[in-house]
Amino acid sequence: MARELHDGRNDGLEPLEVLDVRRAEGVAGMLEAMSKTAFGGRQLGEAYHILRAMIDDPDCTVVVTVSGAMTVAKMGRVLCEMIDTGMADLIVTTGAIMAHGLSESIGGVHYKYDPQVGDRELYAKGYNRVYDTLEMETNLADAQEIVGRVLAEMDPSQPMCSSAICRELGRQLAEDGQMPSILGCAFRRDVPVYVPAFTDSELGLDVANHFLTEAADPQQLLTPVPHFNPFLDLNDYTRRILSAKRLGIFTIGGGVPRNWAQQVGPFVDLINMRRGTNLPVPRFVYGVRICPEPVHWGGLSGCTYSEGVSWGKFVSRQDGGRFAEVHCDATIAWPLLVRAVLETGG
Repeated sequence: MARELHDGRNDGLEPLEVLDVRRAEGVAGMLEAMSKTAFGGRQLGEAYHILRAMIDDPDCTVVVTVSGAMTVAKMGRVLCEMIDTGMADLIVTTGAIMAHGLSESIGGVHYKYDPQVGDRELYAKGYNRVYDTLEMETNLADAQEIVGRVLAEMDPSQPMCSSAICRELGRQLAEDGQMPSILGCAFRRDVPVYVPAFTDSELGLDVANHFLTEAADPQQLLTPVPHFNPFLDLNDYTRRILSAKRLGIFTIGGGVPRNWAQQVGPFVDLINMRRGTNLPVPRFVYGVRICPEPVHWGGLSGCTYSEGVSWGKFVSRQDGGRFAEVHCDATIAWPLLVRAVLETGG
């Protein structure tokens, strides 16, 4: 059968354009031009379009989820900018990011790792390695003091949760003038910060340590536990999501923060199915994800937005969902996206 050759323009196809780096104006102009190229460049350009759209949508509540060692990697100010300029309405993150961000905000310094120094020597000197960067153990000890001061002011008879602890830490940082800091900025803008895997972090260990007894016997030492209830976070987050008119999500990496934030749709679905309620089921309409992990490894970090549609987490593209997935190191792509948005009106 003979081929009937078409002209792409007549079929409504979108033509690509040669990238002219001299004509691009700023980072925003460069990403705009890259959206008309191919491969990773197009991914990043399209992510800029969708991030811009969700921020410009007055009815959209934006959830920002962050995993990976982003504060050790010196990306904390990028998140502060998102908070301060209204790009983040809710934050879900790892405790490690908040712990290392806390150490940084109170004056702790992170250092470049010298690969000629062995890890045993690093341990002996109190240098904790995170890939190519060092976190000082003294930094974490100083952060523990701040956590202890904040916990001493909280009512021990009332159950705590990660967002309440983060809010009070942010209050302390703001009052002490240790700004900009992630938790300080979040407190000032009334942006809740949730840490679902709270005990999987230095921050969680600091809280546990605060409540230990003075006993030498490990059985007695480890008997007291904080009055901590993670379901307070889950219910508070769900209430806020249910009150939103439209939802967008901006994700760095994957892991627990991403899944915890996205599971709100399935959570409400099962409430309706199993309790006979008729709550409006939330679905994310916009989504931007920056993560180098490919989908074929099977980890959650590689889970595509289209796969999430099958779980009831997202609106499908056929129904108006707009999503971009950038397979790139977040320390490269994230600052570029935020800077581009700031250039075009934050």
